[in-house]
Amino acid sequence: MTTLDAGRGTNAPIDPYAAVDADEGVIDRSIFVDPAIFDQEMEQLFARAWLFVGHESQIAEPGDYFVSRMGTDSVILTRDAQGEIHVLLNSCRHRGMKVCRYDLGNTLQFTCPYHGWSYSMDGTLVSRPGELFGVPQFRGAYGARLDRSKWGLVPVPHMHNYKGFIFASWDPDAVSFELYVGEFRHWLDSLSDSMTGESAGVETFDGVLKWRVRANWKFVAENFLGDMYHAATSHASVEVAGIGPSGATGSRHGMTSAELSKRRARQHSTSFTVLGHGATDAADEERASPVFDGHPELTEYFAEQAEIKHNRRVAQGRPLGAHGPATLFPAMSFHASGFPRTVLVVHPISPTETEMWRWFVVDKDAPDNVRQWLRHYYMRYSGPAGLTEQDDMENWNYATDASRGTIARRYKYHYGQGLGMNHPAAVAGATESDSWSTEENARNFYRRWARFVAGESWQQLMTEES
Repeated sequence: MTTLDAGRGTNAPIDPYAAVDADEGVIDRSIFVDPAIFDQEMEQLFARAWLFVGHESQIAEPGDYFVSRMGTDSVILTRDAQGEIHVLLNSCRHRGMKVCRYDLGNTLQFTCPYHGWSYSMDGTLVSRPGELFGVPQFRGAYGARLDRSKWGLVPVPHMHNYKGFIFASWDPDAVSFELYVGEFRHWLDSLSDSMTGESAGVETFDGVLKWRVRANWKFVAENFLGDMYHAATSHASVEVAGIGPSGATGSRHGMTSAELSKRRARQHSTSFTVLGHGATDAADEERASPVFDGHPELTEYFAEQAEIKHNRRVAQGRPLGAHGPATLFPAMSFHASGFPRTVLVVHPISPTETEMWRWFVVDKDAPDNVRQWLRHYYMRYSGPAGLTEQDDMENWNYATDASRGTIARRYKYHYGQGLGMNHPAAVAGATESDSWSTEENARNFYRRWARFVAGESWQQLMTEES
Protein backbone atom coordinates (compact mmCIF):
# COMPACT_ATOMS: atom_id res chain seq x y z
CA MET A 1 0.00 0.00 0.00
CA THR A 2 1.10 3.62 -0.44
CA THR A 3 0.86 4.71 3.18
CA LEU A 4 3.86 4.32 5.44
CA ASP A 5 2.12 2.39 8.18
CA ALA A 6 -1.62 1.91 8.08
CA GLY A 7 -1.86 1.54 11.85
CA ARG A 8 0.45 4.35 12.89
CA GLY A 9 -0.71 7.83 13.74
CA THR A 10 1.52 10.75 12.82
CA ASN A 11 2.55 11.27 16.47
CA ALA A 12 3.55 7.66 17.16
CA PRO A 13 7.28 6.87 17.62
CA ILE A 14 9.14 5.97 14.44
CA ASP A 15 11.44 2.96 14.18
CA PRO A 16 14.57 4.18 12.31
CA TYR A 17 15.07 0.76 10.70
CA ALA A 18 11.50 0.73 9.41
CA ALA A 19 11.73 4.34 8.24
CA VAL A 20 14.65 3.63 5.90
CA ASP A 21 14.30 0.91 3.27
CA ALA A 22 17.56 1.51 1.43
CA ASP A 23 17.30 -1.74 -0.52
CA GLU A 24 14.10 -0.54 -2.20
CA GLY A 25 14.98 3.16 -2.16
CA VAL A 26 12.00 4.39 -0.13
CA ILE A 27 12.23 6.54 3.00
CA ASP A 28 9.62 7.70 5.48
CA ARG A 29 9.37 11.48 5.12
CA SER A 30 8.50 11.78 8.80
CA ILE A 31 12.20 11.52 9.66
CA PHE A 32 12.56 15.04 8.29
CA VAL A 33 9.89 16.61 10.52
CA ASP A 34 9.29 14.41 13.57
CA PRO A 35 10.37 15.92 16.96
CA ALA A 36 10.91 12.48 18.51
CA ILE A 37 13.28 11.51 15.71
CA PHE A 38 15.11 14.82 16.14
CA ASP A 39 15.67 14.08 19.84
CA GLN A 40 17.00 10.62 18.95
CA GLU A 41 19.36 12.20 16.41
CA MET A 42 20.80 14.53 19.03
CA GLU A 43 21.31 11.74 21.57
CA GLN A 44 22.44 8.90 19.33
CA LEU A 45 24.05 10.63 16.35
CA PHE A 46 25.36 14.12 17.07
CA ALA A 47 26.45 13.19 20.61
CA ARG A 48 28.52 10.32 19.19
CA ALA A 49 29.71 11.00 15.63
CA TRP A 50 32.87 12.86 14.64
CA LEU A 51 31.98 16.47 13.80
CA PHE A 52 33.94 19.31 12.18
CA VAL A 53 34.62 22.15 14.64
CA GLY A 54 36.93 24.59 12.85
CA HIS A 55 40.33 25.15 11.25
CA GLU A 56 43.57 25.73 13.10
CA SER A 57 44.22 28.91 11.10
CA GLN A 58 41.29 30.43 13.03
CA ILE A 59 43.26 30.00 16.27
CA ALA A 60 46.77 30.63 14.99
CA GLU A 61 48.20 32.25 18.16
CA PRO A 62 48.18 31.34 21.87
CA GLY A 63 45.05 32.78 23.46
CA ASP A 64 43.05 32.64 20.22
CA TYR A 65 39.56 31.14 20.34
CA PHE A 66 36.69 30.40 17.96
CA VAL A 67 33.18 29.59 19.17
CA SER A 68 31.71 26.69 17.24
CA ARG A 69 28.91 24.14 17.61
CA MET A 70 28.56 20.38 17.94
CA GLY A 71 24.95 19.40 17.38
CA THR A 72 22.90 21.66 19.66
CA ASP A 73 25.83 22.47 21.97
CA SER A 74 28.03 25.56 21.82
CA VAL A 75 31.76 24.74 22.05
CA ILE A 76 34.96 26.80 22.14
CA LEU A 77 37.96 25.91 20.01
CA THR A 78 41.02 27.31 21.81
CA ARG A 79 44.81 27.43 21.69
CA ASP A 80 46.46 27.63 25.10
CA ALA A 81 49.72 29.30 26.12
CA GLN A 82 51.68 26.16 25.20
CA GLY A 83 50.14 26.09 21.72
CA GLU A 84 47.91 23.09 22.44
CA ILE A 85 44.42 22.98 20.89
CA HIS A 86 41.30 22.25 22.96
CA VAL A 87 37.57 21.88 22.35
CA LEU A 88 35.48 22.88 25.38
CA LEU A 89 31.76 23.03 26.17
CA ASN A 90 30.79 26.71 26.26
CA SER A 91 28.87 26.53 29.53
CA CYS A 92 29.91 27.58 33.03
CA ARG A 93 29.91 24.72 35.51
CA HIS A 94 28.22 26.91 38.14
CA ARG A 95 24.92 27.93 36.51
CA GLY A 96 25.43 27.16 32.82
CA MET A 97 25.94 30.67 31.45
CA LYS A 98 27.98 30.83 28.24
CA VAL A 99 31.47 31.85 29.30
CA CYS A 100 32.20 33.18 25.79
CA ARG A 101 29.65 35.16 23.80
CA TYR A 102 31.90 36.40 20.99
CA ASP A 103 32.48 34.55 17.73
CA LEU A 104 36.27 34.69 17.95
CA GLY A 105 39.12 36.63 19.51
CA ASN A 106 42.09 36.41 21.84
CA THR A 107 42.03 36.31 25.63
CA LEU A 108 43.94 35.15 28.70
CA GLN A 109 40.92 33.44 30.23
CA PHE A 110 37.14 33.09 30.02
CA THR A 111 35.20 34.73 32.84
CA CYS A 112 31.53 33.93 33.30
CA PRO A 113 29.55 37.20 33.30
CA TYR A 114 26.95 35.75 35.70
CA HIS A 115 28.93 34.96 38.87
CA GLY A 116 32.52 35.46 37.76
CA TRP A 117 33.95 31.94 37.63
CA SER A 118 37.07 32.09 35.46
CA TYR A 119 38.61 29.43 33.24
CA SER A 120 41.99 29.08 31.55
CA MET A 121 42.31 28.48 27.81
CA ASP A 122 42.62 24.74 28.46
CA GLY A 123 39.34 24.80 30.39
CA THR A 124 40.67 24.45 33.94
CA LEU A 125 39.00 26.51 36.65
CA VAL A 126 41.53 29.17 37.66
CA SER A 127 43.01 28.47 41.07
CA ARG A 128 45.39 31.39 41.64
CA PRO A 129 45.39 32.84 45.18
CA GLY A 130 42.98 35.65 45.90
CA GLU A 131 39.26 36.27 46.08
CA LEU A 132 38.97 37.63 42.51
CA PHE A 133 40.53 34.75 40.59
CA GLY A 134 38.79 31.54 39.47
CA VAL A 135 35.94 31.50 42.01
CA PRO A 136 34.93 34.81 43.62
CA GLN A 137 34.61 34.58 47.41
CA PHE A 138 36.36 31.23 47.34
CA ARG A 139 36.93 31.38 51.08
CA GLY A 140 33.94 33.40 52.22
CA ALA A 141 31.28 31.55 50.19
CA TYR A 142 32.87 28.10 49.87
CA GLY A 143 35.08 27.94 52.93
CA ALA A 144 37.96 27.20 50.54
CA ARG A 145 36.58 23.65 50.29
CA LEU A 146 35.56 23.63 46.61
CA ASP A 147 37.79 21.26 44.63
CA ARG A 148 38.43 23.50 41.65
CA SER A 149 40.25 20.72 39.76
CA LYS A 150 36.90 18.95 39.28
CA TRP A 151 34.89 21.94 38.03
CA GLY A 152 36.62 23.07 34.86
CA LEU A 153 34.88 23.51 31.52
CA VAL A 154 33.80 20.17 30.07
CA PRO A 155 36.40 19.03 27.52
CA VAL A 156 35.49 17.01 24.46
CA PRO A 157 36.75 13.42 25.00
CA HIS A 158 38.16 13.03 21.48
CA MET A 159 39.73 15.66 19.24
CA HIS A 160 41.67 15.13 16.00
CA ASN A 161 43.65 17.59 13.89
CA TYR A 162 43.54 16.42 10.27
CA LYS A 163 45.98 18.63 8.38
CA GLY A 164 44.59 21.72 10.10
CA PHE A 165 40.92 20.71 10.10
CA ILE A 166 39.74 20.06 13.67
CA PHE A 167 37.23 17.28 14.37
CA ALA A 168 35.78 16.16 17.70
CA SER A 169 33.44 13.56 19.22
CA TRP A 170 31.59 13.65 22.52
CA ASP A 171 31.52 9.86 22.78
CA PRO A 172 34.32 8.45 24.99
CA ASP A 173 33.90 5.11 23.20
CA ALA A 174 34.06 6.52 19.65
CA VAL A 175 36.34 4.82 17.14
CA SER A 176 39.40 6.72 15.99
CA PHE A 177 38.94 9.44 13.41
CA GLU A 178 41.00 7.43 10.93
CA LEU A 179 38.62 4.46 11.17
CA TYR A 180 35.59 6.75 11.04
CA VAL A 181 36.78 8.42 7.83
CA GLY A 182 38.23 5.39 6.06
CA GLU A 183 39.30 5.89 2.45
CA PHE A 184 37.13 8.99 2.26
CA ARG A 185 40.35 10.59 3.49
CA HIS A 186 41.28 11.18 -0.16
CA TRP A 187 38.57 13.83 -0.39
CA LEU A 188 39.73 15.38 2.88
CA ASP A 189 43.25 15.42 1.47
CA SER A 190 42.06 17.34 -1.59
CA LEU A 191 40.40 19.83 0.73
CA SER A 192 43.31 20.25 3.14
CA ASP A 193 46.22 20.11 0.67
CA SER A 194 47.17 23.08 -1.48
CA MET A 195 46.33 23.36 -5.18
CA THR A 196 49.82 21.99 -5.83
CA GLY A 197 49.15 19.02 -3.53
CA GLU A 198 51.30 20.27 -0.65
CA SER A 199 50.12 18.62 2.57
CA ALA A 200 48.16 20.91 4.93
CA GLY A 201 48.78 23.82 2.58
CA VAL A 202 45.54 25.73 3.13
CA GLU A 203 43.95 28.17 5.53
CA THR A 204 40.50 29.72 5.80
CA PHE A 205 39.47 33.25 4.97
CA ASP A 206 38.60 35.34 8.01
CA GLY A 207 34.95 35.08 8.94
CA VAL A 208 32.33 32.35 8.72
CA LEU A 209 28.98 32.91 6.99
CA LYS A 210 26.11 31.88 9.29
CA TRP A 211 22.39 31.84 8.54
CA ARG A 212 19.29 29.79 9.29
CA VAL A 213 16.89 28.01 6.97
CA ARG A 214 13.46 26.54 7.64
CA ALA A 215 14.60 23.10 6.58
CA ASN A 216 15.68 19.78 8.03
CA TRP A 217 19.46 19.38 8.23
CA LYS A 218 19.45 16.09 6.30
CA PHE A 219 18.15 17.74 3.12
CA VAL A 220 21.28 19.90 3.12
CA ALA A 221 23.74 17.09 3.87
CA GLU A 222 22.36 14.74 1.21
CA ASN A 223 22.38 17.48 -1.44
CA PHE A 224 26.19 17.37 -1.61
CA LEU A 225 26.56 13.58 -1.41
CA GLY A 226 26.05 13.01 -5.09
CA ASP A 227 22.84 14.72 -6.15
CA MET A 228 23.68 15.85 -9.65
CA TYR A 229 20.05 15.31 -10.62
CA HIS A 230 18.85 18.69 -9.35
CA ALA A 231 21.47 20.87 -11.01
CA ALA A 232 19.94 21.17 -14.49
CA THR A 233 16.58 22.18 -13.01
CA SER A 234 17.45 24.16 -9.90
CA HIS A 235 20.58 25.95 -11.13
CA ALA A 236 19.64 26.64 -14.76
CA SER A 237 19.41 30.40 -14.20
CA VAL A 238 22.75 30.49 -12.39
CA GLU A 239 24.46 28.72 -15.26
CA VAL A 240 22.96 31.22 -17.71
CA ALA A 241 24.18 34.09 -15.53
CA GLY A 242 27.75 32.77 -15.86
CA ILE A 243 28.98 33.28 -12.31
CA GLY A 244 31.92 30.84 -12.70
CA PRO A 245 35.51 31.50 -13.80
CA SER A 246 34.70 30.99 -17.49
CA GLY A 247 31.68 33.25 -17.46
CA ALA A 248 28.85 32.35 -19.84
CA THR A 249 31.05 29.82 -21.69
CA GLY A 250 31.45 27.49 -18.70
CA SER A 251 29.75 26.10 -15.61
CA ARG A 252 29.47 27.79 -12.24
CA HIS A 253 32.12 25.31 -10.97
CA GLY A 254 34.73 26.49 -13.46
CA MET A 255 34.46 23.76 -16.09
CA THR A 256 34.08 24.70 -19.72
CA SER A 257 31.01 23.40 -21.52
CA ALA A 258 33.13 20.80 -23.33
CA GLU A 259 34.74 19.62 -20.09
CA LEU A 260 31.35 19.43 -18.38
CA SER A 261 30.03 17.19 -21.16
CA LYS A 262 33.08 14.93 -20.81
CA ARG A 263 32.59 14.75 -17.07
CA ARG A 264 28.98 13.66 -17.41
CA ALA A 265 30.08 10.91 -19.75
CA ARG A 266 32.69 9.50 -17.38
CA GLN A 267 31.55 10.55 -13.90
CA HIS A 268 31.13 7.94 -11.19
CA SER A 269 29.71 9.12 -7.86
CA THR A 270 31.38 7.38 -4.91
CA SER A 271 29.37 5.94 -2.03
CA PHE A 272 30.84 4.49 1.16
CA THR A 273 28.50 1.62 1.87
CA VAL A 274 29.11 1.24 5.62
CA LEU A 275 30.52 4.62 6.65
CA GLY A 276 27.81 6.71 4.94
CA HIS A 277 30.14 9.28 3.32
CA GLY A 278 29.67 10.14 -0.33
CA ALA A 279 31.01 12.23 -3.20
CA THR A 280 29.89 13.30 -6.65
CA ASP A 281 33.05 11.97 -8.31
CA ALA A 282 35.52 9.10 -8.24
CA ALA A 283 38.86 9.16 -6.45
CA ASP A 284 40.71 8.78 -9.75
CA GLU A 285 38.60 11.28 -11.73
CA GLU A 286 41.00 14.05 -12.70
CA ARG A 287 39.61 17.36 -13.96
CA ALA A 288 40.97 20.02 -16.24
CA SER A 289 42.05 23.36 -14.84
CA PRO A 290 39.49 26.14 -15.49
CA VAL A 291 39.79 28.89 -18.06
CA PHE A 292 39.24 32.35 -16.54
CA ASP A 293 37.30 34.73 -18.76
CA GLY A 294 39.23 38.00 -19.04
CA HIS A 295 41.97 36.83 -16.65
CA PRO A 296 44.68 34.98 -18.59
CA GLU A 297 47.06 35.35 -15.66
CA LEU A 298 44.66 33.33 -13.45
CA THR A 299 44.26 30.69 -16.15
CA GLU A 300 48.03 30.31 -16.30
CA TYR A 301 48.41 30.33 -12.51
CA PHE A 302 45.87 27.56 -11.83
CA ALA A 303 47.12 25.49 -14.80
CA GLU A 304 50.63 25.56 -13.33
CA GLN A 305 49.27 24.60 -9.91
CA ALA A 306 47.32 21.68 -11.42
CA GLU A 307 50.37 20.37 -13.27
CA ILE A 308 52.49 20.41 -10.11
CA LYS A 309 49.75 18.60 -8.20
CA HIS A 310 49.36 16.01 -10.96
CA ASN A 311 53.08 15.24 -11.03
CA ARG A 312 53.28 15.13 -7.24
CA ARG A 313 50.39 12.69 -6.92
CA VAL A 314 51.69 10.47 -9.70
CA ALA A 315 55.05 10.30 -7.92
CA GLN A 316 53.32 9.48 -4.64
CA GLY A 317 51.03 6.89 -6.21
CA ARG A 318 47.96 8.72 -4.94
CA PRO A 319 44.53 9.10 -6.60
CA LEU A 320 44.36 11.99 -9.05
CA GLY A 321 40.78 13.02 -8.32
CA ALA A 322 38.56 13.26 -5.21
CA HIS A 323 37.36 16.80 -5.86
CA GLY A 324 33.75 16.61 -4.66
CA PRO A 325 31.29 18.02 -3.82
CA ALA A 326 31.23 15.52 -0.97
CA THR A 327 29.75 14.93 2.48
CA LEU A 328 31.51 13.48 5.52
CA PHE A 329 28.75 11.77 7.49
CA PRO A 330 26.72 13.25 9.01
CA ALA A 331 26.91 17.02 8.61
CA MET A 332 30.09 18.31 6.92
CA SER A 333 29.83 18.98 3.18
CA PHE A 334 32.52 20.54 1.02
CA HIS A 335 33.93 21.24 -2.42
CA ALA A 336 37.43 19.85 -2.05
CA SER A 337 39.85 21.17 -4.66
CA GLY A 338 37.46 22.59 -7.23
CA PHE A 339 35.51 25.83 -7.47
CA PRO A 340 34.27 27.08 -5.08
CA ARG A 341 36.53 25.62 -2.41
CA THR A 342 34.38 25.76 0.66
CA VAL A 343 33.13 23.87 3.72
CA LEU A 344 29.49 23.79 4.79
CA VAL A 345 28.44 22.44 8.19
CA VAL A 346 24.78 22.07 9.08
CA HIS A 347 23.83 22.55 12.72
CA PRO A 348 20.38 21.17 13.62
CA ILE A 349 18.21 23.61 15.56
CA SER A 350 14.90 21.73 15.40
CA PRO A 351 13.32 19.19 13.04
CA THR A 352 12.40 22.02 10.69
CA GLU A 353 15.19 24.56 11.23
CA THR A 354 18.91 24.39 10.50
CA GLU A 355 21.78 26.81 11.03
CA MET A 356 24.27 26.72 8.17
CA TRP A 357 27.92 27.72 8.51
CA ARG A 358 30.30 28.22 5.58
CA TRP A 359 34.08 28.42 5.70
CA PHE A 360 36.05 29.42 2.58
CA VAL A 361 39.41 27.79 1.89
CA VAL A 362 42.46 29.25 0.16
CA ASP A 363 46.09 28.22 -0.26
CA LYS A 364 48.36 29.72 2.38
CA ASP A 365 50.74 31.02 -0.30
CA ALA A 366 48.12 32.24 -2.79
CA PRO A 367 49.03 35.68 -4.22
CA ASP A 368 46.79 38.67 -3.49
CA ASN A 369 45.15 38.79 -6.92
CA VAL A 370 44.14 35.13 -6.61
CA ARG A 371 42.77 35.69 -3.11
CA GLN A 372 40.73 38.67 -4.21
CA TRP A 373 39.24 36.90 -7.23
CA LEU A 374 38.35 33.84 -5.13
CA ARG A 375 36.83 35.98 -2.37
CA HIS A 376 34.45 37.69 -4.80
CA TYR A 377 33.63 34.39 -6.49
CA TYR A 378 32.82 32.73 -3.18
CA MET A 379 30.47 35.55 -2.22
CA ARG A 380 28.46 35.45 -5.44
CA TYR A 381 28.25 31.65 -5.35
CA SER A 382 27.64 30.61 -1.72
CA GLY A 383 25.89 31.77 1.42
CA PRO A 384 22.51 33.45 1.94
CA ALA A 385 23.31 36.01 -0.79
CA GLY A 386 25.00 33.52 -3.10
CA LEU A 387 23.12 32.81 -6.31
CA THR A 388 23.61 29.03 -6.20
CA GLU A 389 22.85 28.68 -2.49
CA GLN A 390 19.62 30.63 -2.88
CA ASP A 391 18.35 28.01 -5.33
CA ASP A 392 19.14 25.20 -2.90
CA MET A 393 17.65 26.92 0.14
CA GLU A 394 14.34 27.38 -1.63
CA ASN A 395 14.19 23.66 -2.41
CA TRP A 396 15.03 22.58 1.14
CA ASN A 397 12.59 25.03 2.74
CA TYR A 398 9.63 24.03 0.60
CA ALA A 399 10.41 20.30 0.80
CA THR A 400 10.45 20.47 4.60
CA ASP A 401 7.28 22.54 4.82
CA ALA A 402 5.41 20.32 2.36
CA SER A 403 6.29 17.22 4.41
CA ARG A 404 4.82 18.46 7.70
CA GLY A 405 1.17 17.91 6.89
CA THR A 406 -0.90 15.03 8.27
CA ILE A 407 -1.58 13.58 4.82
CA ALA A 408 1.88 14.28 3.40
CA ARG A 409 3.54 12.30 6.20
CA ARG A 410 1.71 9.17 5.10
CA TYR A 411 3.64 8.95 1.85
CA LYS A 412 7.23 7.94 1.29
CA TYR A 413 10.05 9.62 -0.57
CA HIS A 414 11.53 7.85 -3.59
CA TYR A 415 15.30 7.24 -3.60
CA GLY A 416 15.45 4.66 -6.38
CA GLN A 417 17.88 6.10 -8.92
CA GLY A 418 20.70 3.73 -9.78
CA LEU A 419 19.49 0.73 -7.77
CA GLY A 420 21.77 -2.20 -8.56
CA MET A 421 23.87 -0.08 -10.93
CA ASN A 422 27.13 0.13 -8.98
CA HIS A 423 30.57 -1.46 -9.15
CA PRO A 424 33.51 -1.55 -6.70
CA ALA A 425 35.18 1.84 -6.39
CA ALA A 426 38.81 2.81 -6.89
CA VAL A 427 39.09 3.02 -3.08
CA ALA A 428 38.26 0.39 -0.46
CA GLY A 429 34.89 0.33 1.28
CA ALA A 430 33.03 2.14 -1.48
CA THR A 431 31.15 1.65 -4.72
CA GLU A 432 30.92 3.80 -7.83
CA SER A 433 27.82 4.44 -9.91
CA ASP A 434 27.39 3.05 -13.40
CA SER A 435 25.10 5.96 -14.30
CA TRP A 436 25.72 9.69 -14.20
CA SER A 437 22.82 10.30 -11.80
CA THR A 438 22.33 7.97 -8.85
CA GLU A 439 20.88 8.01 -5.35
CA GLU A 440 23.11 5.24 -4.03
CA ASN A 441 24.98 7.81 -1.94
CA ALA A 442 21.79 8.96 -0.25
CA ARG A 443 20.60 5.39 0.32
CA ASN A 444 23.82 4.52 2.14
CA PHE A 445 23.73 7.82 4.04
CA TYR A 446 20.28 7.00 5.42
CA ARG A 447 21.19 3.38 6.06
CA ARG A 448 24.02 4.70 8.25
CA TRP A 449 21.70 7.28 9.78
CA ALA A 450 19.18 4.59 10.84
CA ARG A 451 21.88 2.50 12.50
CA PHE A 452 23.17 5.46 14.52
CA VAL A 453 19.72 6.69 15.55
CA ALA A 454 18.69 3.18 16.56
CA GLY A 455 21.58 3.19 19.03
CA GLU A 456 23.88 0.53 17.57
CA SER A 457 27.25 0.16 19.28
CA TRP A 458 30.44 1.30 17.58
CA GLN A 459 31.39 -2.33 17.00
CA GLN A 460 28.11 -2.83 15.15
CA LEU A 461 28.37 0.49 13.32
CA MET A 462 31.74 -0.38 11.83
CA THR A 463 30.62 -3.68 10.31
CA GLU A 464 28.30 -4.70 7.49
CA GLU A 465 24.68 -5.18 8.48
CA SER A 466 23.69 -8.77 9.19
